[in-house]
Formats: sequence, structure tokens, C-alpha cells
Amino acid sequence: MRAGYALGGDHGCIAEARHHAVDFLGRARTEHRLPVSARAMDLTQLVVSELVTNARKYAPGPVLMELRVTAASVDVTVWDSDPTVPTARTADPGRIGQHGLEIVKAVTEELTIQQEPVGKRITARIALLGDDADA
Repeated sequence: MRAGYALGGDHGCIAEARHHAVDFLGRARTEHRLPVSARAMDLTQLVVSELVTNARKYAPGPVLMELRVTAASVDVTVWDSDPTVPTARTADPGRIGQHGLEIVKAVTEELTIQQEPVGKRITARIALLGDDADA
């Protein structure tokens, strides 16, 4: 199961992206009977929020998001027009802001960044099953 979304890049696109993620995983759970844990739902919203926020902050124009689910995980892919490959900074509890990529790396199974002919594509993989038993 997969779905793609074109986000306008305005301030409301971050909340819109989170809503798309919740709806998508809800359909995966009900229509395809996949075991989506509450932890996976929460982490997917967090990852979507961080990646779309970074795209909106650093790249002009629209943002594309693709969600793809398998029996074991959900992939969140975000494309933006800025070709600069982001890097996670070293941990610094005194730094205000700029912890998004650190957070995404900490909560995902895999994180890949691909430069595209225009812009870049970041894909984060999140396990569907977590520490909770409500899937």
C-alpha cells in the first residue's frame, strides 16, 4: 500500500502531512489488517512533522510526501527542492532547535538521503510493531 501527497509548502502543510499519515496508517490497519501499533502511529507523525518542517524551512516551493507500508514497516519519503544533504549535528542539550534530524535518526530503523536531479529525497523507515500491545 502506498500513497503520495503534494504539499503546498505553506505553514499549514505540516499539520496536513501529519493528518495524511494518520489516515494512511488507519487505512493500513483497517483495510489491510496490518499490525500498526500506537507507537508506530506516534513515531510516524513525529517523523513526518520533522521532515516536512525541515523541507518547509530550508527549501522553497512545494514538498512531496510518499507513504509506503509493508507487513513490517512504514516508509516516509519527503522530497524538497533544496539539493543540500542535511547532517545531524552532535548532541548538544544547550542548543535550542535544530535537533530534528537527530530525533528522526534516533526513532527510525533506517534513514536514507538521496540527491535528485532537482532537490533531495529523504526516506525514514519505522517499524509497525512497537512496545505496546494495541496493534
